[in-house]
Formats: sequence, C-alpha cells, structure tokens
Amino acid sequence: MLQEIYIENLAVIKKVTITFGSGLSVFTGETGAGKSILINGINAILGVRTSKDLVRTGENKAIISALFENIPKKAEEILYENGITADENQITLTREILSDGGTVARINGRTVNVSLLRDIAELLVNIHGQHDNQILLNPEKHIEILDNFCANNSVFMEYSTAFKDLQDCAKKISTLKKQNIENNAKSIELKEKITEISALKLQPDEDILLENEYNIAVNSESIFTRLKNVKNILMEENNTYDMLRMAENELNFDFHPELKERITATKIEVKDIAEEVSALLKDIDLDGNRLEYLKNRRSEIFKITKKYSLTVNELLQLEISLAKELDNIDTSNAELQLLSEKRSELLNIASQKSKKLSEFRTENANILIKKVAEQLQFLNMPDVVLAIENKKGKLTATGMDNIEFLISANKGENPKPISKIASGGELSRIMLALKAVLADSVPTLIFDEIDTGVSGKAAQKIGIKLREISENHQVICVTHLAQIASQGTSHFQIEKNTVENHTETKVKKLDYNDRINEIARIIGGDNITDLMLENAKELLNQV
Repeated sequence: MLQEIYIENLAVIKKVTITFGSGLSVFTGETGAGKSILINGINAILGVRTSKDLVRTGENKAIISALFENIPKKAEEILYENGITADENQITLTREILSDGGTVARINGRTVNVSLLRDIAELLVNIHGQHDNQILLNPEKHIEILDNFCANNSVFMEYSTAFKDLQDCAKKISTLKKQNIENNAKSIELKEKITEISALKLQPDEDILLENEYNIAVNSESIFTRLKNVKNILMEENNTYDMLRMAENELNFDFHPELKERITATKIEVKDIAEEVSALLKDIDLDGNRLEYLKNRRSEIFKITKKYSLTVNELLQLEISLAKELDNIDTSNAELQLLSEKRSELLNIASQKSKKLSEFRTENANILIKKVAEQLQFLNMPDVVLAIENKKGKLTATGMDNIEFLISANKGENPKPISKIASGGELSRIMLALKAVLADSVPTLIFDEIDTGVSGKAAQKIGIKLREISENHQVICVTHLAQIASQGTSHFQIEKNTVENHTETKVKKLDYNDRINEIARIIGGDNITDLMLENAKELLNQV
C-alpha cells in the first residue's frame, strides 16, 4: 500500500507531501491545477521514462519519493536477490530527475537501475492513465488482457517451453544451413585453387631453375658467338696457343729455364681453356622452340607466384595444405536431415500444446466476459453483450490465437469490434469493469480520469464500483465528477496559486465541510449557491 508520497520541484509543484490511507482516495481540482503532474510523479516512481522538462524552472533536479508498506512477498524476494532488505515490510522508492536530462533511481536509499525500480513498482501499483482506454481499441493488446485473467497457469509454461524448443531447433537449422552454404562456397574455392596450382604440374625449385635456363637461352646466340671468338683467338689460325708454342721454341736453349717453364704452363692453360670453351659451345642450344617454351612457362609461373605472393616451393606446400583443409570440410546434409526431422516433431508438440492453450483460453474467455458483463450491467450498461472472437493463425510466442473483444451495447445488435462502436464513456466503463475483474495481488490501483465520457447515473455507478474495489485494494482516483468524488474515503484538492510571481500547486486534504464546498464547485463552478451546497451535502450523506 502507498503510505506517503513526497514531491519536490516537479513542474508547478514546489514541495508537497501526501499521506494516504486505505480505501478510496480521490483527487479533484480545476483543469490545469496540476493533477496530471501528480500522475507524472507517480509514473516516475513506477520507472516510466521522464523528461528534464518536468524539473521546476530554476531548479537543478526534481525529487519524487514514495513510501510503501505491507509489500507483497514476491517484491521482497526480488529485493532480497538484489541485496536490499525491506525492514518492517516497508520500502521507499525514489526517483530524481536532473535538469541536464539524467535520472537517478533509488530503493531504500540505494542507487539501482530503473529496470529494477520498474520491476518492484509494478508489483506495488497498477495505474490506469488517461490514454489507457486506447488499449481496448488495439486488438493486438486483447490477448494480454485475457492472459492476465488466466494468470500463470501451467498450460502457458508448457506451451512456452515447447515453442522455445521449436525456435531453438529452427535457429540451429538456420545456422547449419548458413554454415553449409559457407562450407560449400569454401569447398568450391579450395577446389579452384587446388586445380589452378596442380594444373601447372610444378616441380621443386622450378622457378629458380627456369629463370637460369631462360637467361641463358635468351642470350645463347650472343654467348655462342663470343665463346666461338674466344676459341678462335685461343686455338685457330694465328692463335694464342701457336704464338705461345713459337715463343716456347725461341727459348729452346739454356738461357732462362724458369721463363720457358712459365710460357709452357701458360700454353697448357690456354689449351685447357680452349677445350672448356669448346665444351660450352656444344652445350649451348640454339633451338628457337625451346626458347618459346621457356618464355611461356616462365610467364605461367610468374602469374601464379605473383597471384599468391609465394615461391614455387611454397605453392607446392600450399597445394598440400589446401587438400587437407578440403578433406576436413563437412558438406554433408546428415545433421541437417536429423534436425529437420526433430523440428517436425517439435512442431507437432508445439501445435498440440497450442491447441490445449487455445482451449484453456476459450474456457477462461467465457468466464471473463461473463464477469465483465456483470460489472458493466452495474455500471449502467444493462443490455451489454460481450463476446471474444478468436481467429487462429500461425504459431507465435503467445500461441496461435488472435483474440479480439466484441461488444454490443444495445439490445438486438450483434457484437462488433470495440474499436468500431464503443464510445468514450463505454470505453471507460469497460476498462473499469476489466480492472475490477482483473484486480489481483497488486495492492494499489490508480485511476487517472476513468470517468472520461460519462456522467449522471453512469458516473455514480463508477464511483460506487471504485469504492467497492477499494474494500480489497487501495484505490487512488483523479476525477472531475462529483458523483465519484463523493465516494472517496479521503478527498484531496489540488489547487494552483501564484506565490511571489511563481506558480505553485498545493495539495490539501479536505475535511467534511471542505468536501461539501469542493463538490459544490465541481457541480456548479465558482458561483456556488446554497442549493449546490445542499446537493453536495446530500451526495456525501448518501455515501
């Protein structure tokens, strides 16, 4: 239960403390007095996204703090898991909104993230805002309403588990298919590379040997001519060898034996060189076809070594490693086939669980519409007929059901979609009826203008219904209607004043006489007559 809320520097509210009790607390005031600011403050405590524009002009931050007592056990468990204790079964939720756009959330003075604040707050407070009636106009939200009524039955968990298993299997299949596509592409790439390298039938060190042979071949004619000239100089007519022999003969006397020996040795060396040159001349191939082959082979090898930035020996090693990598790639569909069979089994299981869930929803839908219809009959809609249409579709996280609420507010008319025929007042009453039926373990219910579009007897019935709900829940209601305000066990007036050229909103708890005046104002405006006061007094006395 919300025991107290403290608001500081929130828009036109400078500083206010509101103490609540059990039962029905109503808030009234002129349009623009700041009732929506109060709701914004409560929303901030609930972890709703805020804006720095809410900070009062000239202030650094706004502070909203709420004290709750008798908190639910589940909230205590979540707090305990996060290292926070609820002494005497009480906790304080605080939200600071900074003028620079940041926010700070605290539980019992300890800074927490907003998601934890939200998780705790939604176990303590359920708030119906001015625009929440729009939920009824959105058929996609209707299944949530029905499921909230069904509560967390095991049939939901069974289907959720089956659907998750199906999803997990489908993800594995998708991943494996993607992997197989990648493996097939990799396999093709490897095969292309292996084919490209192996097609050349490279030999170890071929690039080096080929380059040497090519350099010789491309210069062979010039080398042949030069070597032949060398041979001629050394051994042919008027050659060096003969000249040395002639010189040797000229020294064929006992004059300088050492000089003759040197000439003889030189003659022998010249002959050896000539013989080696002759041998080289025989080895030189002047075949043009061989040179053409060397050119083409050299070009092929140059292209592939440049492409891979590897030598011939490195390419040969690469060919071996690529072949090993290719052998290790699994492109079979055996695992995929097994997973596909498993998916079919899981789809069948999920489908059966979905049918069971759908049957469970149908049973509860009949109970829900019966209870809501009973509430609506009390809320001055005696001829209302409710129905729930279920258009089954494909399996989703919520099953195969597409739920939509249908209504007929007038006798003799067939039920039609709420979004097409319900008026604003009817939407308000349908939502209140749903809240009355769905009110569960959440101790505090807040209604912001649940009376939109209603008046007269319907408004009176809404007030009575809110008071009835407040017998089991703390109910806080912002209203513009006297019929509802008069039902409050506590009545607060929100009033806007100008103080030292600044606007300030005050919240005042009204006593009996104050309530008479405030209800009279609601009935007739500022020009309150004695008759209005009597009517206001009568409304209170009737309650």
